[in-house]
Amino acid sequence: MQNWFKRSGVNQIVASLSFARMADAMGNSILVVVLPLYVVELVHESTVLPESVLVGLLISAYGLVFTLFQPMTAALSDRLGQRKLFIQIGLLMMAAGTYAFSLATNFSHLLLIRILQGIAVAITVPASLAVMSSSSERRSRGGSMGFYSTLRMVGFAAGPALGGYLQVQYGFEAAFMVGSALLLLSTLLVQIFVHESESIPIEPRARYQILDRRLLGGGIALLGLATFFMANAYSMMTALENEFNLRLSQTAFGFGLAFSTLTLSRLIFQMPLGRLSDRIGRRPLIVTGLILMAPATAALGIVRTTWQLTTMVAFQGLASAAIASPTFALAGDLSMQGGEGQQMSVISMGFGLGIALGPLIAGSLAPFRFELPFIVGGVMALIGAWIVWKGVPGPDEDRSNSVPETL
Repeated sequence: MQNWFKRSGVNQIVASLSFARMADAMGNSILVVVLPLYVVELVHESTVLPESVLVGLLISAYGLVFTLFQPMTAALSDRLGQRKLFIQIGLLMMAAGTYAFSLATNFSHLLLIRILQGIAVAITVPASLAVMSSSSERRSRGGSMGFYSTLRMVGFAAGPALGGYLQVQYGFEAAFMVGSALLLLSTLLVQIFVHESESIPIEPRARYQILDRRLLGGGIALLGLATFFMANAYSMMTALENEFNLRLSQTAFGFGLAFSTLTLSRLIFQMPLGRLSDRIGRRPLIVTGLILMAPATAALGIVRTTWQLTTMVAFQGLASAAIASPTFALAGDLSMQGGEGQQMSVISMGFGLGIALGPLIAGSLAPFRFELPFIVGGVMALIGAWIVWKGVPGPDEDRSNSVPETL
């Protein structure tokens, strides 16, 4: 196993943080299945809003808070240079929040806990990506990012199944306790095995800035936009499950089976494509992935069978695997020392916004014509490919003219 890690360019810090965050992803994703059921358990018939709206509020509040707070927490972690501490604080907050669900007695409690968890994830993610960037070498960073992302996805895939089993067999409290325990385990793994390299702030005496414009230059902002286009494209279909089931004469199981191929496809291709980007360069793979994402997304509007839907979603998974790991790796290549947290957070913010806005765009355009949102998503992916090819420099190119002056 050690030889395999060495050949893959995965060092001890990368491997340790990846396994720690896999445990954290499992604890986190247990809530995907359990929380909607728990809302039904707590909400009384006197509640004005439907249960589906309340569940949507929990999901949206979490995503919105995570996106809004991420620039602030990333800037603070860069400023203090204490990324490991930030990761642990975020994980402990998530663990406490997960257990606190078992103590909630009404929906307002759930909403408050979910907002706090959004802040906790905003503390954890930029610091984790900054450690990944600073602890990996350029020549093997694609493989490192692929390994990290793959284990995260394994955790996210296993968590809902574990949560569903625990809820059915032992009840809600057991599911929340196990989720909390997994997050505590993740915190312990970080403490024992992750040794952060020393971080040097860009300007130790400069005033604290939530968003330093210097850090958006050199292609970083454009890579965030490319990640937005990717996530936007493959999240569109989630808002149209009922329409797909009606058009294809399938059940929710058929839709879930088709959508699960996205995760499976990414699990298969993510690390190999990340390692390939170490050999042939990041941009060619990112551009190819966005080009492939365009027809795969547009075709979702014209599929006529569950098999066709599954095939197109699998191609989306392949395309996203070609985009995600090389994008994070290239952002790490281009990042400025001491500013990795803020710069890597731009990429994860693009992903979060894509996941949030993709279903909204699809739900708004589908009433005019079912094919329309997928055509728009495909065109946006092509625009993203052009932007990356023309506007994002390689790691060895001169980027001095593309970095704006600081505020």
